[in-house]
Amino acid sequence: MIQLTIIRIEGYGPWTLTLGSDREAQLQMLQARIYHDVQRLFNDKNCIVYFNRFDEYFAVTNGLSVQEHAQIQRELASIYKDLRMSMAIGAGATAFAASMSAYNARKENEFADEGARIFGSGAHADLAQIMHIDVDSSTKLSGRVSPYEITALVMKIYSRLADEFLKRDSLTFFLGGDNFMVVSNGVTKEQADEAIKKAIAGIEIKLNCGIGIGKTGKKAAEAATKALDTIRDLRDEGKIQTIYEIRC
Repeated sequence: MIQLTIIRIEGYGPWTLTLGSDREAQLQMLQARIYHDVQRLFNDKNCIVYFNRFDEYFAVTNGLSVQEHAQIQRELASIYKDLRMSMAIGAGATAFAASMSAYNARKENEFADEGARIFGSGAHADLAQIMHIDVDSSTKLSGRVSPYEITALVMKIYSRLADEFLKRDSLTFFLGGDNFMVVSNGVTKEQADEAIKKAIAGIEIKLNCGIGIGKTGKKAAEAATKALDTIRDLRDEGKIQTIYEIRC
């Protein structure tokens, strides 16, 4: 069972219009600050946050109570007095099921804490599985094509990974550079390998995939990155392995 929280800035679109036409640079700076603070506050409680859109974030929140969500909500409200944020908590056997639980709780106005604008309810979630995927030897790629062409290629891969892993009830997020993370409870190494191979079919690159399994989102993400580092270490020793799993 995994617990996910969807954090949303409410009324963000209409609010941005009040800033006038010369607003885009302001919004980019504001969005960066909000993400920094949301990530910081959840990470302090052993969670990890991913962008869904610039006005919406997904957090893996195993072990985080409604009261702790409300504490984070209060801290965000004290920083961003002009913005109104809400949270929806959901749990399920897979990441997609947990996200739908959160989505439905918001849609049905099922409040866990109405004053703090928190929907849904917590659950005993004690397993998070996260994959950290990156392009193998991306520095060699940068020597062959331009920076913008690399970005276009990475976005194509992201779209394909998102499609393939969604078929397996998993959620894929772009981290920047050539890195992705997939919240992938219930997906085996064999299924991950199959999804990755389909995502890069017809593209002359290889992907490495570190799988981390832990009780919290932060621990699972840390283990996934350690697994990815292990793949690189093995490669330096002449041992080629594209998928590696660490359980902590």
